[in-house]
Amino acid sequence: MTVWDDLVGQEKVSEQLAAAARDADAFVTAAASEGPLPEASSMTHAWLFTGPPGAGVTRTARAFAAALQCVSPDRALGGVPGCGFCDGCHTALLGTHADVSTVTAVGAEILVKDMRDTVRKSFTSPANGRWQIILVEDAERLNEKSANAVLKAVEEPAPRTVWMLCAPSIEDVLPTIRSRCRHLNLRTPSVDAVADMLVRREGIEPPVAAAAARATQGHVDRARRLATDPAARDRRAAVLKLPLRVEDVGSALRAAQELVDAAAEDAKQLAEDMDGKEAEELKAALGAAQGGRLPRGTAGVMKELEDKQKRRRTRTQRDSLDLALTDLTTFYRDVLALQLGSRVAIANADAQDALDRLAHGSSPEATLRRIEAIAACGDALDRNVPPLLAVEAMTMALRAG
Repeated sequence: MTVWDDLVGQEKVSEQLAAAARDADAFVTAAASEGPLPEASSMTHAWLFTGPPGAGVTRTARAFAAALQCVSPDRALGGVPGCGFCDGCHTALLGTHADVSTVTAVGAEILVKDMRDTVRKSFTSPANGRWQIILVEDAERLNEKSANAVLKAVEEPAPRTVWMLCAPSIEDVLPTIRSRCRHLNLRTPSVDAVADMLVRREGIEPPVAAAAARATQGHVDRARRLATDPAARDRRAAVLKLPLRVEDVGSALRAAQELVDAAAEDAKQLAEDMDGKEAEELKAALGAAQGGRLPRGTAGVMKELEDKQKRRRTRTQRDSLDLALTDLTTFYRDVLALQLGSRVAIANADAQDALDRLAHGSSPEATLRRIEAIAACGDALDRNVPPLLAVEAMTMALRAG
C-alpha cells in the first residue's frame, strides 16, 4: 500500500501531488549529480491544503511529505515516490522524520513563540532527508504575529524547504500567505468510499463500516474511530439521547453539565496519557538529577511545558464539545429531512425512533431554531465563553425550540 492509498476519495488531488513528487525527485536527483535541473516542474515551495472536516487535509499533506522524503529504489525505475515502506516514508508518516517538522495548535492560537524555532529551521538544509518540510496542521489558528513570521519564511524560502499549510478554507489564511502557495482543495469523501476503506484497511465488518461511515457523513477519522472504539460509540449514543432529555429547565441544565463533564474527562484522559511522559522526557533531556531535581536555570523550560499542556487540555475539551455539537446538528438535520419529506439519506438510522418522535412532535421552524442554537453555542465557544455557560444556553434553547 502506497502513501496515496490513504487518501480516501481524493483521486484528482492524489494525481496532482504524485506528479509534483516525481518532479521534486527529479530536481533532487539532478542537483545531487550536478546535472542540468529540470526546466519545467509542478513542484513548488509552498502548498495550502483546504477542505471540510473529515476530508483528510492533514493526512494528505503528510502523505505528500512522505512522498517527498521517499528513498525507495523503485523511484529510479520510473516508480512514483511514496512507496509507504521505506525509511523516508515510514518516519514521515509517523511524524519522527528529522526533516519533517509539524506545528499543531495546542490552544486557541498558534503563538509566535511556538513558531520561532520552526521558522528558523526552515532556513536550514535537510539534515538527512531530501527536503526540509514544515507542516502546519492548523494554519487558521496562526495569530497575527505567528502568521507574519510564516509569511517572511514563505516569501524567501531556502532552496530545499517546502511549507505545507492546512486549513478548513482558503479564506482562513492571510491573503499574503495564500497568494504565495499552490492551493489544493479536498472534498468530503462519499459514504461508500469511507465504508470501503474501513473494510479494506481496518478489517471492519461491512455492516459496521457502513453504519460508521453513514453516521459521520464521510468524515474519515471519525468514521474510523466510531468503527473501532466502543467508547466513542457510547459517547455518541449519549449525545443522541440529549434531544429527548431536555424537557424542562432542570433536565436541560443537567444535560449541559454532563456534556461538559464528558468533554473534560476526554481532556483529562489525554493529559494522563501524554503529560507525564512529556515531562519525564524533558527532565531527562535537561539532565535532571536522580529524584527529579532539575539543574539550575531550567525551571522556566518546565513552566513553558506546563503552560503548553494546559492549553492542549483546553483545546481537547473544545474539540470534544465540537464533536458533540456536530452529532447534534446531524441529528436535527435528520429530523428536518423527515419533516420536509426529503429524500436525503438519514445519517442516524440507529436513532430512528427518536427522530420520528421529534419530527412528529415539532415543526420544521422549531427544528431550524434548534440547529441555530447549536451553531450559536459553537460561536460562543469560539469567543471563549465558559463552556458550561455556552452549553447551558444551547440546551435551554433546545428545550424551548
